[in-house]
Amino acid sequence: MIKDSRNLQKGQLLRVEINEVKDRLPLNILEIIKKDPEVELVGYKMVDGNQFGLVVKLNNDEINWFFENELSEIL
Repeated sequence: MIKDSRNLQKGQLLRVEINEVKDRLPLNILEIIKKDPEVELVGYKMVDGNQFGLVVKLNNDEINWFFENELSEIL
């Protein structure tokens, strides 16, 4: 889980934590993530007054966003 995304760089690879997102994503997106949970950071999105979403590119080039607690850094 990412606690502070300020130090992340565009292009950085991240991993989607499938257990954190399986209840909110459509089945077709879940299947893509199950096959390859690594995503590329492409930007940020303001989702409410307190949180940012991380905009990522999936391995099929589809763009989606996740909360920080739904992703982890690949070291």
